[in-house]
Amino acid sequence: MPMKRSSFLWGLVVVVAALAGFWVAQRSAGSAPQLTSGTWFPQPRPIGDFALTDERSQPFTLASLKGRPTLVFFGFTHCPDVCPTTLALLASVQKRVAMPNLKVALISVDPERDTPEQLGSYIASFRGDLIGLTGSASEIVKATRAFGVAAARVDLGGGNYTMDHSAAVFVLDSRARIVAVFTPPLSAPALSRDLARLAPVLNPRA
Repeated sequence: MPMKRSSFLWGLVVVVAALAGFWVAQRSAGSAPQLTSGTWFPQPRPIGDFALTDERSQPFTLASLKGRPTLVFFGFTHCPDVCPTTLALLASVQKRVAMPNLKVALISVDPERDTPEQLGSYIASFRGDLIGLTGSASEIVKATRAFGVAAARVDLGGGNYTMDHSAAVFVLDSRARIVAVFTPPLSAPALSRDLARLAPVLNPRA
């Protein structure tokens, strides 16, 4: 009888532990941000350092991104459609969300044409709190690799060219780590809702 009672109690402990584990797993899954515009990373992804120049010709490194959440987009000022459309959308989202410290950064994939002055004039047209970043070809490559972005020059003939590049928008927390990636098609209402869902992870305390 004592043996049976001991086995019963042990079995009960196992069942309770299993149920507790299931409950914790469900709670964790339920607390995860459910995004409609992209993917959330449960473990924030660190970014390798880089040395770029902003639209004011000031040095800009990974440390410059820390202290506030940032939306990072790779593009170029001669882009005919995707870049201006995306940046206009991100500037609109900035005004929609209740996140006054949210920044938007454009990292150029066309350092040959995108000088700090060119970037400054370009981002000013979107009437948002935008940062324009450029640099040497090698530093741009370093930045694209840090984010895992693809970019390539496409010759059009006659000395003209364009740039093929990823259209993803990276969401960085205030520690300059990637916590989510938004992918096309994008809409301002959906992005605004997703950023509201991400708000608890964008300004981590530790």
